[in-house]
Amino acid sequence: MAHAAELIAGDIGRYLYRHGTRPQRFIICGNAGDGKRTLIGRLLRGSALISDDPLAAVDADADADAAVILVDARHGVSTQTRRHSLLLALIGVRHVVLAVNKMDLVDHAQGSFEAIVADCRAFAARIGIAEVTPIPVSALHGDNIAEPMERMPWYRGPTLMTWLETLRVGETRAETRAALGARQQPLRLPVQGVDRPDLEGRGCSGSIASGTVRPGERVRVLPSGREATVSRVVVAGGDRPQAVAGEAVTLEFEEAIDIAPGDLICDPRAPAEVADQFNATIVWMHEEPLLPGRRYLMKIGATSVLAQVTQIRHQINVDTLEHLAARHLDRSAIGECNLSLDRAVPFDAYRDNPDTGGFILIDRISNATVAAGMINFALRRAHNIHRQHVDVDKAARAGIKRQRPCVVWFTGLSGSGKSTVSNLVESRLHALGHHTYLLDGDNVRHGLNKDLGFTDADRVENIRRVVEVAKLMVDAGLIVMTAFISPFRAERRMARALLAEGEFIEVFMDTPLDVAEQRDPKGLYRKARRGELKNFTGIDSPYEAPEAADVRIDTATTSAEQAADSIVQMLIERGVLDAPGA
Repeated sequence: MAHAAELIAGDIGRYLYRHGTRPQRFIICGNAGDGKRTLIGRLLRGSALISDDPLAAVDADADADAAVILVDARHGVSTQTRRHSLLLALIGVRHVVLAVNKMDLVDHAQGSFEAIVADCRAFAARIGIAEVTPIPVSALHGDNIAEPMERMPWYRGPTLMTWLETLRVGETRAETRAALGARQQPLRLPVQGVDRPDLEGRGCSGSIASGTVRPGERVRVLPSGREATVSRVVVAGGDRPQAVAGEAVTLEFEEAIDIAPGDLICDPRAPAEVADQFNATIVWMHEEPLLPGRRYLMKIGATSVLAQVTQIRHQINVDTLEHLAARHLDRSAIGECNLSLDRAVPFDAYRDNPDTGGFILIDRISNATVAAGMINFALRRAHNIHRQHVDVDKAARAGIKRQRPCVVWFTGLSGSGKSTVSNLVESRLHALGHHTYLLDGDNVRHGLNKDLGFTDADRVENIRRVVEVAKLMVDAGLIVMTAFISPFRAERRMARALLAEGEFIEVFMDTPLDVAEQRDPKGLYRKARRGELKNFTGIDSPYEAPEAADVRIDTATTSAEQAADSIVQMLIERGVLDAPGA
């Protein structure tokens, strides 16, 4: 599961609390200005039990024992407070303190405190947080942090430090899960390493997420479904009769088995599911909105796959919990979405096992974490739809046409000459006897994509559909030309990634905006300037120029005929076409 600190996108932090031999993890969250830093400073100064490097806990695992929700006594429960509470409920934190801070600024009034407590408890009950311990505090003056203060004689409950100290080992979420895992939950061991040469394909290593494992037991490896018998369980350098949840182990098997990092070892009597399409709850964390159709790297357990959100089913209104229609998710939004992966992965529903049901989405270019998610269930079609083998493949179809199939992707502003040049290229290839097809932006919008407008979300979906059609045409052995503005780099990268190496050729029709406006063959720029055409690329919607196009055509100095000739020559040089006379 993603780091809990990331889920609130900057408004939450996790800290270590030393209690006995085990550090307990707790989360502090609140709005900007609610006093998080002041409270943390008090905790650090007031006790040696707080880690001297609390921010290091952000890199710890996803389990949080407890959470402190900080609320400004002057402002009460806010939308962000409800968002934090909902996220805590989603990731399974059940021990919650409501720290009503800045009580000194409301004259330590009991009525102000009780009104906030009633509001918070009512919302917590709706989202499934049964236990909320309210504490009135003043982080600035230290009231009820480590010691009770006389300024609030009406409060007889614990201080914050007392509450932390009484959160005993065995009562925390993490240890309760570990105990349940050792006794009740089925075995889940994400494979992290298989590189010990002495094992010769008969072993692997990783940390047990849930359940137990013993020598002599059968285990199943997913997604392959192969089974083996455990011969040895090695923990901390020595053999064990049993290993339990939370322990790092090396397993050795009686027989050799095909196993790889990212696989999941399971109890064959209660295995995880395997699917490539899911319904999941997603918390979006990036400045740029989530748009269905874009591809991200999905990290789940010890494996990484390519994933895209195919549908936003609804967004959750954090104030009312009602479900709202949405075509994108902005930063900090929570939505229920359908996802599709490029291959099947083993998983459990997050409610059953957060370790095998939680995931993060990562931007493939910047490597930034953009979302965290919790799998709810596999989509039924994931189990019912299978690839059908065909005897005539892409190579056979291309061979009979005596050409190498590919997509020549023309991109550029409206008026850059994409349609004109791609049409000339297709005419020249047709005259040479090659099998081609031209997918033009305007023509596609009269049929396949007639239901789409020109918002960012519509543009992403427009290109996603075109890429899928182009990929089918390449599989048919054709040379495909596409003439689309395709303004976003992410979608052009997605198109390249869907095709085999060398099958995607990006042609950038490089035209300055002022030149494109002067041409304005369809009168669209004039409409956009008059405000009659919204979301027009180059005017009120961005165009992201290619950073390293395969071909760049300077259309201000190159004629359409010259451009077409140079592209045909490029196709010959790349081996897509045979040279004349060859």
